[in-house]
Amino acid sequence: MLFNGGLIPTYLVVTKLELTNTLWALILPSAVNVYNTILMKQFFRAIPKELEEAAYIDGAGYMRSLTKIYLPLSLPSLATLSLFAMVWHWNSWFDGLIYMTDYRQYPLATFLQTIIQSGDMRNTNIDPSQLQILSERTVRSSQILIGALPILLVYPFFAAVFRARVDDGRR
Repeated sequence: MLFNGGLIPTYLVVTKLELTNTLWALILPSAVNVYNTILMKQFFRAIPKELEEAAYIDGAGYMRSLTKIYLPLSLPSLATLSLFAMVWHWNSWFDGLIYMTDYRQYPLATFLQTIIQSGDMRNTNIDPSQLQILSERTVRSSQILIGALPILLVYPFFAAVFRARVDDGRR
């Protein structure tokens, strides 16, 4: 299937499984993204079949060819797809809005989006006298920076890991 069931069937499944107000409601519906699956399938199709055949001639089985040939070759694509999935989950504010009813359990993106949209600062535990000093634009900009900072810190980590793997492969 190249597309998911849609919002309403997914919501019905999550509520029937009684996953609302849990972390699993945010993880399970989009655990296997079809787009990422198609990208990995196309990547594995691009690997020459001769590599696998040479491994079988040398006596390697299916698992050994997977761990020694396919997995090392697919590390860049796995890193890219895991980064795609991480950014997707981090930025999906709508899932938290649908599946969570208690604002204290909102994911960060949902919490920041509701504050930015409504301008309601009551649930932030900030002293009201300090909020009067700040402009609304300053508060919104700082909330956006706080929301984007963890993902911005992850990008260099993935780049360093990928560069180390590429340098190991060149040796």
